[in-house]
Amino acid sequence: MESNNTDADIGDKCNLNGDCSPTPNKQSFDLNNAKNIDDISTPSELKFDEEPDYEDPDVKEKKKDLEKCLENPDCVNLEQWQNFAKSKAGLISDDYRRKIWPLLVGVTQEELTEPPSLDELSTHIEYNQVVLDVNRSLKRFPPGIPYEQRVALQDQLTVLILRVIMKYPHLKYYQGYHDVAITLLLVCGDRASFPLLCRLSYGPGAPLAPFMQTTMQPTQHLLNYMLPVVSRADRKLAECLDKAQVGTMFALPWYLTWFGHSLNKYTDVVRLYDYFLCAPPLFPVYVTAAIVLYRADEVYTCECDMAMLHCLLSRLPDDLPFEDILVTAKTLYENNDPTDLEPEVAALERREEEQRRLDEERMKRRQAAARSRHTSLPARLRRALPAAGRLVSRRGALAAATVLLAVFVYYRPDLLYNRRRENALEL
Repeated sequence: MESNNTDADIGDKCNLNGDCSPTPNKQSFDLNNAKNIDDISTPSELKFDEEPDYEDPDVKEKKKDLEKCLENPDCVNLEQWQNFAKSKAGLISDDYRRKIWPLLVGVTQEELTEPPSLDELSTHIEYNQVVLDVNRSLKRFPPGIPYEQRVALQDQLTVLILRVIMKYPHLKYYQGYHDVAITLLLVCGDRASFPLLCRLSYGPGAPLAPFMQTTMQPTQHLLNYMLPVVSRADRKLAECLDKAQVGTMFALPWYLTWFGHSLNKYTDVVRLYDYFLCAPPLFPVYVTAAIVLYRADEVYTCECDMAMLHCLLSRLPDDLPFEDILVTAKTLYENNDPTDLEPEVAALERREEEQRRLDEERMKRRQAAARSRHTSLPARLRRALPAAGRLVSRRGALAAATVLLAVFVYYRPDLLYNRRRENALEL
């Protein structure tokens, strides 16, 4: 079903399956960086702890099944790989992920080509911006990595991103794309990560495609599904968020980067990617709703203020139980189909648009009042100055006459004396 996007540019129209494919005869080559947000500029520092040693007997049995399937992967269908990725502990280890992630999105052996050199791509219009973002992503690299390896990894990341946006020039690079790319690169290497990132960025159901349009409208529209999901699950919590007018911007970095930018534990990031790679495109929004619901008690104890709640929610705790959260998100998705939520999302967006209109009108009135105050003061001064000038002139003339008379009398007292005697004789 089509979104409520009213943008005239077809490149900004996406459906709920993430299909943002442009029309063949209209491609935009202008790359947009307007999507940058402050939170995206300061990534969390990843902790590359050793992979957990699962004691759960079910997980141990699952590990044996994975190894058996990987011995002959051609005999395993997609649904089996998806079940592995979604069930408890996901794909368990990066050794398994390296082989299974490409299979989850249909990457073939023929697509595993050698990447070009960085020099071949350095003339691209987005080269400098990509390099800048890659340099900011040092906290996402394994700690203690030798300098030479770190530089090589940075170059591989830059090449990976540029290859995708050069292959699909209508896609707009956004700040945060590198957080997804670095996760794929760390797990799958430079050869497999390129077709994998292509699958996520372009084509029917590509989950990153809505983020790579000319404007943020498609992204914001999809993120708005979070609030109706929360409202259906916990009306009191939804009313609290609505009263504070906190909106959804606190969750934007989560959605844009599949939480790769905001989580501190590498194991949490790749666990979520296990699930997202084989889930519906909108599923990360349901995970966002599940996290907000999980933190309801924190919201209730926080001051009902937009800034305070935004600050609280935008910082994810290190101890979130993601296995439970994924189960909750799955239930939320099954009980709240995106198609059924569309009327509620449309009503929400109408209210937001009306609120923006009222805010703009209020701002215009304030600006007009301020201009009126600034213009009325000079007018009052102009009216006052002539009268003051006339008053000053009369007083000045009187003072000058008094001084002249005094000087005259001082130098010619005889005239004044004779004048008085003549007056006396006449009397």
